[in-house]
Amino acid sequence: MSISRRTAARSVRALGVASAAAALALTVAGNALACDISEFSAKAACEGDKGVITVTDVDASGTPALVSVFLENKGSDDHKVGEQTVTGSSQGVTITFAEDWKPNAIYRVHVLAGDTKHPIVDKDITPNLTTPPTACKKDTPTTPPAPPASPAPKPSASAPAEDTPSPSAPASTAPAGTVSNAPSPAVGDSNLAETGANSNTGLIAGIAGALVVVGGGAVFLGMRRRGAKDNG
Repeated sequence: MSISRRTAARSVRALGVASAAAALALTVAGNALACDISEFSAKAACEGDKGVITVTDVDASGTPALVSVFLENKGSDDHKVGEQTVTGSSQGVTITFAEDWKPNAIYRVHVLAGDTKHPIVDKDITPNLTTPPTACKKDTPTTPPAPPASPAPKPSASAPAEDTPSPSAPASTAPAGTVSNAPSPAVGDSNLAETGANSNTGLIAGIAGALVVVGGGAVFLGMRRRGAKDNG
């Protein structure tokens, strides 16, 4: 039995629709498995008191990718923290960079996936990674050491010992600044005693004075008598 021309045309048309549907399905599936920058994410975290930067790849196609991390400073790279290769999966694969990051620091994370000459991905994870405002290790305030105790002062060599009583002043000592009425002994008392001088010196001087007066009176009377004789 021969197939009519109309039936053949319908068969060709159906085959074309099926082929187009299969091609579209393959394209969608291929796009779903293709590596994309949106499948990479970065995070700053802490491991104990040490800082780390982690990058996770959820690329289901398993395309190897080179991940590079840079510290930013005023919009440009300050230095390269490091680079690692990651092969992602639908469950996600995470790589870790040891980095003692500072609070509110900014890092640029670059992904290069596929052939280096014709990469599938050659982009930065956007936006750039900003670290938390608190560091992993908190500075604990330290108490300043107490100042050393001052050594006790040593007693002076010239100072008398505390248990030695100070000598008391004699009762007869006149107060400072008071003039004593008692006659001070003559410097030459010892010499006068050796030459025979004693307390009769005043009496002798009195007798000598009386003799001088008597002698003067006798001379005066003699002169009057002599004058009377001469006038007579």
